[in-house]
Amino acid sequence: MRAMSAVEPLDVAEPATLAPAGFLVRRAASLGAPPPTPVIFASPHSGRLYPDDMMSATTLDAQAIRRSEDAFVDQLVEDAPQAGAALIIANYARAYIDVNRDAFELDPGMFVDELPDFARSRTARVAAGLGAIAKVVSEGQEIYARKLTFAEAQGRIDGAHRPYHAALSQLIAEAQAAHGIAILVDWHSMPSAAARAAGAGGCDMVLGDRFGAACANSLTRLAEVELEARGYRVVRNTPYAGGYTTEHYGRPARRVHALQIELNRALYLDEETLSPTADFARLKADIATLTAALTAQDWSRRL
Repeated sequence: MRAMSAVEPLDVAEPATLAPAGFLVRRAASLGAPPPTPVIFASPHSGRLYPDDMMSATTLDAQAIRRSEDAFVDQLVEDAPQAGAALIIANYARAYIDVNRDAFELDPGMFVDELPDFARSRTARVAAGLGAIAKVVSEGQEIYARKLTFAEAQGRIDGAHRPYHAALSQLIAEAQAAHGIAILVDWHSMPSAAARAAGAGGCDMVLGDRFGAACANSLTRLAEVELEARGYRVVRNTPYAGGYTTEHYGRPARRVHALQIELNRALYLDEETLSPTADFARLKADIATLTAALTAQDWSRRL
């Protein structure tokens, strides 16, 4: 898998078969030392790497293809390790491979060859064109000028999706080994149009806990209280209850709690130019305050 640009080296131990450009891990403690808190942040959709094999097959220009990015969310949460939270960032664009989907959540209509039975997904996300390999960007524009092969999909899964989840699973295991519990916060951004349609009069943030199935209410409530104290309009689970990551890892009975946080892009981003606005610094500071509140808790006793 050949990316358009390099990324900084990982500090996570990984087998040689994994693709080091696929993700970045930043720890709150040195490699091999126990994490100081059980909190893990993830930014699965802020990746900005668009490999040549994708760009040569797309109908979109370099700006249009970025419309599905959770642009700069990785930078909004980049200081989490300083507060004691581990951080994992996907470097490949979600339009290339979406790590917040099941690996084989694929649309058979996108492929020239017949998919294996296990890859013939019929989920709502696939129907919307937003499977593990997206058919469209978020504004509905089709990405590809040709059909893909299953071998291309398998390459993306093996080179980026599986390594990302192997690293995330490792961070969760380390948190549980040190603290008996893991707290995963999956960070995203949503188009302002979607935010305006949420709740009565719109919202600034959506907390997705799979309607209570992915984490304890006390975790969702703490995030809600901290954000509302800073003037944000917060709703739960509508229109985003949590994606694959929240659903797959959120197992409160096993002491793994997962919460998805969606940020209204209008809070920090010019959605036309995909450039941060002057309000970026304020939002980043407020996220740092929430991070400090999350990492200050004794979650082993509270959950």
